[in-house]
Amino acid sequence: MTNKEPVYITGHLHPDTDSIASAIAYSFFKRAMGVRAIPCRLGPVNAESAYLLKRFGFEEPMLLADARVKLCEIALDPLTYIKEGTTIFESLKRMSEYNKTYCGVVDDEMHLVGLVTKSDIAAVGLGDTAYNIDLLKKLKLDDVCATLDGRVIYREEQMHLNGKVSMIAMADRERISSYELTDRIIIVGDDAETQKEVIEKGAGLMIIVWAESVSEEVIEAAKEHHCPIIISGHGAMNTSRYIFFATSVNEIMQREVITFSTNELAEDVGAKMLRSRYHIYPIIDQEKKLYGYAARYHIMTSKNKQIIMVDHNEFSQSVRAIEEARILEVIDHHRINDFSSTQPVSFRNEIVGSTATIIATIFRENQIPVPQNLAGLLLGALLSDTMNFHSPTTTEKDRQTANILAAMADLDIDEFARDMFAVTADTTGKSYAEMLNQDMKIYSIRDCNLSISQVIVTSTEQIRKESAQIQPAIETFCRKKRLDLAVLVFSSIIDNGSVIFYGGNRSEWASEAFPDKEGETHSFQEGLLSRKQQILPKLTNIINMYS
Repeated sequence: MTNKEPVYITGHLHPDTDSIASAIAYSFFKRAMGVRAIPCRLGPVNAESAYLLKRFGFEEPMLLADARVKLCEIALDPLTYIKEGTTIFESLKRMSEYNKTYCGVVDDEMHLVGLVTKSDIAAVGLGDTAYNIDLLKKLKLDDVCATLDGRVIYREEQMHLNGKVSMIAMADRERISSYELTDRIIIVGDDAETQKEVIEKGAGLMIIVWAESVSEEVIEAAKEHHCPIIISGHGAMNTSRYIFFATSVNEIMQREVITFSTNELAEDVGAKMLRSRYHIYPIIDQEKKLYGYAARYHIMTSKNKQIIMVDHNEFSQSVRAIEEARILEVIDHHRINDFSSTQPVSFRNEIVGSTATIIATIFRENQIPVPQNLAGLLLGALLSDTMNFHSPTTTEKDRQTANILAAMADLDIDEFARDMFAVTADTTGKSYAEMLNQDMKIYSIRDCNLSISQVIVTSTEQIRKESAQIQPAIETFCRKKRLDLAVLVFSSIIDNGSVIFYGGNRSEWASEAFPDKEGETHSFQEGLLSRKQQILPKLTNIINMYS
């Protein structure tokens, strides 16, 4: 693919079938054009969409929560780490291997327990000797041997070290008697008599340089005085330097570390970084396991998501922080309201009954074949949004496109529509609160916050009798969503009309837009099926009249 950065294709909040199918189909098309496109949804799929996805073998699109990038979505420094028992010397090697100045310290389950940096290690090499004495008291024989690239000649499991180091490799033997060597780490040369005297004076560990072997009498003395012996693989100078790096890294690492989580927004993390002085920050996942590392430049170079909006163009109906996204395209069949961008955008808005109609047309225009199952999914979306061609938004182009898709999918339109709407019209087990959220769109018209929810039912007759349960649900919904007016529309394709319920402090406006017949409440509104062409325009006219 030519574009490595992902492009997220998403429909509107509270997605309907047209929104879901259009995102999936247009992602397929963009991938065929070499774009790394990812279909998304902004909420749970409804029963109709779930039925179609299962019938045609598609997975639910990924849930997109925010147009801004999280830490898990940007390029971070690679995952490098060491265990607590690793020596300082090995830690330095690991940092050099990856050309880093830091390394995370983890336990056996990859949980972060600390961080070690070259600054921490520099404190060992350049710091006060009192600091090093405390470290060297805790040396382990095998760690010393590995650090010095040496060999253990005689092992004592329990070393008695006071942390002090003496190098007497070149010292005159007669002067050793004046040295205090008890429990010290002693570096000596290849001289058996000096070695024996060092052991007999109580050395805690003897390290021999410039030697290939040790005499039996020296080893016997070591056993008698419990003094382990190592032959170093380095000369006296490097041995004296490296011995300080044989300590386990858990003795010097930082345990109180500022970390960030993979699900945090990059821009929020950037603001937090400005309040601290560190140059690197470990990133952990939801299980507190080490994930990677971030520096300020990672945040500064990160970009918010690239998004293509389908089946909507209003920011109020889109993903959170859509105004901060890089919007590449819009494909829609609704009114154009609050859309704006800082750069040119490919904007395709057609007067048709379904976005699926436009998507199918784009396939034909570019001579991209539509797979059989995708044709079936697009047909379902087209029939859903046009209410099987009963909606006044239906155009001749919708009908022609439906016939083409039906032929591709090998489906009978009427039979397929009956199967699909049987699922859509089944409200068994759903509360009215769920119905209000199921297929809802929120609009801001002048100073009025308005929501319109539409539910497809087999018949509206029973719905009219349930006003006592429906009305309180709408009022509660209004308060929770902080709406001035909430409208719940029950539409029947068979009856060719709708029954409307409404609530909120502007409910009288809905009553005026859709008046009841004399002596009735919630009268059947014959021919009223389209939210886009009938319901919203009538409400908009009333709101404009009184606002």
